[in-house]
Formats: sequence, structure tokens, C-alpha cells
Amino acid sequence: MATDARRALMGSPWPARAAEMAAIFMVGDGLIGLAQPDRHVDLWKDAALGAERVVRPFVGHPARRRIYAAAQIAAGLWLASRQRPKPIRD
Repeated sequence: MATDARRALMGSPWPARAAEMAAIFMVGDGLIGLAQPDRHVDLWKDAALGAERVVRPFVGHPARRRIYAAAQIAAGLWLASRQRPKPIRD
């Protein structure tokens, strides 16, 4: 059963679409972090359902956040460039 579902998903356009959505999030978050690092970190540093631990290294370090933002943008663009449309099978 799981093998049939996996086979159906592999022929589906949805994995590439999900990866594209992740890439869009990465690029967008990276652009905001690059342009407004302090404001962006301040938004997520308190009561953010666990995100506090992720942003803690960037609190008070806008240059560090900008470096991470550049890496996010590069990774998002790379991920998006790897996605190819698959024909939908009937």
C-alpha cells in the first residue's frame, strides 16, 4: 500500500511544487532578513512557538543575519532551479 502511494506521488507534480514553495519561502525570508535584519529578528525572538532558539544567534548581530540571509537566498534559488515540471499522467 505505501509503495503504491509512493509510486503515485513520484509521478505527481506535487513534490516539485512543494519544493518550489519552500524555495519561495527561503528567498522571501532571506530578502527580508537582508533588508531589515534587526526588525525581522525582533519579530521572532519572543513567544514564537520555538523559533526563539533559531533566531537567538542573530539577536544583536545584524551582519550575521545578513550573511545567513544571503545563504538562504542562494539555497532557495538553487532549490527552485532544480525543479522541473512533470507531465500529469491520466
